[in-house]
Amino acid sequence: MSEGITEIANKNYSKRIYLEQQDEFGDLAEAFNTMAEKLDEYENSNLAQLKFEKSRIETIINQMKDGIVGLDNKKNILFLNEVAEKILGLKEADIMNKYAPDVALKNDLMRTLLQEDPQRKELKIYADNKESYFNKDVLNVTDNNVVIGKVIVLRNITPFHELNEAKTNFIATVSHELKTPISSIKMSAQLLTDERIGALSDEQKELIASIREDVGRLLKITGELLNMTQVETGNIQLKYQHTAPEKIIDQAIRTVKMQAQQKEIDLRLTIGNNLPAINADAEKTTWVLINFLTNAIKYSQGNSVIEVDVQQKENQTAFTVTDHGKGIEKKYLPKIFDRYF
Repeated sequence: MSEGITEIANKNYSKRIYLEQQDEFGDLAEAFNTMAEKLDEYENSNLAQLKFEKSRIETIINQMKDGIVGLDNKKNILFLNEVAEKILGLKEADIMNKYAPDVALKNDLMRTLLQEDPQRKELKIYADNKESYFNKDVLNVTDNNVVIGKVIVLRNITPFHELNEAKTNFIATVSHELKTPISSIKMSAQLLTDERIGALSDEQKELIASIREDVGRLLKITGELLNMTQVETGNIQLKYQHTAPEKIIDQAIRTVKMQAQQKEIDLRLTIGNNLPAINADAEKTTWVLINFLTNAIKYSQGNSVIEVDVQQKENQTAFTVTDHGKGIEKKYLPKIFDRYF
């Protein structure tokens, strides 16, 4: 009986006690065997359920196209999915339950993944026989508000990079090609106004003036598209010059005035006294300000107010645009400058 109890305590639920006695000891042995049988059934059914759930979770994780690395609260490696194995050049079976910083000693990418650098979200990794780009997210696994582990997710954003590069090249090519015919139209319209070619009626002069105005607008748009491609490729050329802040504000507000009027939005301007000239690229600074104003108008309710404020702050001039729309949710603020987010 003592031996049987010891075996059960060690979770050997297959242990049975065989007594041929028709007394209290025989009844006790029978009760013991019944208990052991029930425990055996429970253990096997519970184990089967756990194995099923584990298998199901592993299948889901391995089907994901993102790289997944699981760590416990002591930084021991719990699992890698197949994508993570390929990216890291490691096999899950070889590093299971190993201390991740020890693995990182011989694996540069693992070392990079373990570094807590909030500024470095995007990683360039050589994968699938080419340079690939990944976003890294670290998720805490908690139990009753206690962190019991971490999951590192590597999201493959290479297709976004490739599409973005294709888009940038396309816009640059189209913008460049459009400038030649548009300039030609502008020159032709200019020649038509020359009286040596022939006199024009008032109506014709009005039409040519409209053509020249539209051509000027198209040239400006293509110029802005080229600027945009320069920004995205890092080849933007800045022309610094001393410019009055009022000039930048005036140009930006005149550009968005019609949009604001359509939504009956009041643009309220406050400019500090005796503002000094600023050293900046006036055109591109205006472009940035227009971007802020356009977003403010887009996300403001009709019949509302947008405040534009320009003030001297120590040795800098601060341009501020404030709307009263719904704003950006707090949880998204750290990500607003992340590309593709």
